[in-house]
Amino acid sequence: MNDTEVDYQNNYIRLNRKELINIMNESMSSSRYQHVLRVEQTALKLADKYDIDKEKVSIAALAHDYAKERPDAEMRDLIISENLELDMLQFGNNIWHGPLGAMLMKNEFELEDEEVLEAIKVHTIGGPMMGRIAQVIYIADYIEPKRSQKGVEKARELADLDLEKAVTYITGQTLKYLVKNKKKIYPKAVETYNTWVAKN
Repeated sequence: MNDTEVDYQNNYIRLNRKELINIMNESMSSSRYQHVLRVEQTALKLADKYDIDKEKVSIAALAHDYAKERPDAEMRDLIISENLELDMLQFGNNIWHGPLGAMLMKNEFELEDEEVLEAIKVHTIGGPMMGRIAQVIYIADYIEPKRSQKGVEKARELADLDLEKAVTYITGQTLKYLVKNKKKIYPKAVETYNTWVAKN
C-alpha cells in the first residue's frame, strides 16, 4: 500500500501528522502501531472514494487505539474519575479504549472536533447515529489489510460499494461472533445492531 500523507491545515489538533504519528509510536507496541498506520491508509482510501475530509479521517485513524494498551487499573480509575459511564466497568479494554482514547486526545492534545472524537470513541462498538468519519474508521479498523477474520473479504467488497452497507454487514458479523463465542455484549453494541441491522 502506497502511503498517503495528509498535510494538517485546519487546526483540529495542535499537532501535525508527523508529531501525531510519533506520539502513537511511543504510546503502543510495534504491532499495534503498524495496525494504526494500516487503518489510516485504509481509511484514507475510503475518504478519497467517498469525498470525506481526509484530515479528520487521518487524525481519527491514527488516534483510534491511543488508549488500547493502557493498564486496566489506570483505565478503570479514569472511567471513575472522569465520570464516564460506569456500566463500562463490567466490560473490558475492548469497550474502554474507544471512549477513553477520545477523552485523552481531547484533554492532552486539545482535539475538539466532535466528528473526530466520535470516530475514536465508537470505533469498536459503533453507534446508532454514526457520522461519516466514524463510519470510515469503524470499517477501516475491521478491513485493514492484515485482518483475516471470517467475512472480511465481503466487508471489503461492500466498503468499496457503499459505506452504510459495510457498516451494517460488519455490525452483524461482530454480533454473530460475540453470540457464537458466548461473549458478554455491551448494550451500546446492541443499539448499533438494532439501528443498522434489525431494520424490520
